[in-house]
Amino acid sequence: MIQSETYLQVADNSGAKEVQCIKVLKSLKWASLGDMIVITIKECLPNKKVKKGDVRKAIIVRVKKKISRLDGSFISFSDNAVVLINDQENPIGTQIKGPIARELRNTKWTKIVSLAPIVV
Repeated sequence: MIQSETYLQVADNSGAKEVQCIKVLKSLKWASLGDMIVITIKECLPNKKVKKGDVRKAIIVRVKKKISRLDGSFISFSDNAVVLINDQENPIGTQIKGPIARELRNTKWTKIVSLAPIVV
């Protein structure tokens, strides 16, 4: 579960490496897979699309917390990761590194699912 002030890894090639959650964009206190959050960039590569200190929106694609599926199985990842999106809700990066959760297929983030190399 992701809440305010949580540090997350970035799973795309937008140039950011580490971000911090500022706000969860839904009525609850926590965010999970497929939810949109507002982030600030804490660490990034030079000469890329984003800069340190930028405030952007992001979609959560991996969480450490165990998530139950409809068939009774559980899935968890080794890190918390996000994909940065622009104002039109399209991914900023052109590639996604690492696996993403299958639960994103049932949401409106099919563009992110199509860019991912592995869907678990």
